[in-house]
Amino acid sequence: MQGLDFSIVPEYWPLIGKGLWWTVVISTASAVLSVLAGIGFALLVLYASPVVRYPVRLFMWLFMGTPLLLQLFLIYFGLVQIGIDIPAIWSGIIALSLHFAVYNADIFRAGIAALDKGQTEAARSLGFGAWRTRIYIVVPQAVRGTVPAVGNMMIALLKESSIVSMIGIAELVHSAQLVISETYRPFEFYLTAAALYYGLNLILEAVLRGIERKVELSR
Repeated sequence: MQGLDFSIVPEYWPLIGKGLWWTVVISTASAVLSVLAGIGFALLVLYASPVVRYPVRLFMWLFMGTPLLLQLFLIYFGLVQIGIDIPAIWSGIIALSLHFAVYNADIFRAGIAALDKGQTEAARSLGFGAWRTRIYIVVPQAVRGTVPAVGNMMIALLKESSIVSMIGIAELVHSAQLVISETYRPFEFYLTAAALYYGLNLILEAVLRGIERKVELSR
């Protein structure tokens, strides 16, 4: 019976390290875009005219009701059929961003609805227009109040980023699979990938706790 041998891991660290780098890049880009898009969707659902609001709500409903893997395949493989050829890396980022943006939008929508309406009225009385009030007064306060919930979404996004390996992006899981195909040592390299994901989660959690503390102090 073949035993475990982690001594072979350092030999393949350059490839594993490259996968780790792309996992960080993809997760960071998708997290930022998902937050920005989530704020945009929330504002449209709450304040836009019905002509815009209902298509956005339908889009959100469709993305909440379908698997991320299916959305990824539709963006990468499906759009090519209608002449839209998006590179794999951007297909992965777009799929992750949109998938988590719809959940962030629900969180931001609830955060906005929970705000005291008196602040909006005060801003309007000072001469702020409707959309300036929402962008400069409402959104910042709603974002501060939803940091913990959005942070949980970001942790989930980091873990779900492994799904982009399905379209050939050399992130952490894909890199581990490439090494395994050469070494036939799945346990060692899948455990290495798991340990690296756990380390990334710990770093992200520490960053989120720091943000939460700053938000609490600013109130």
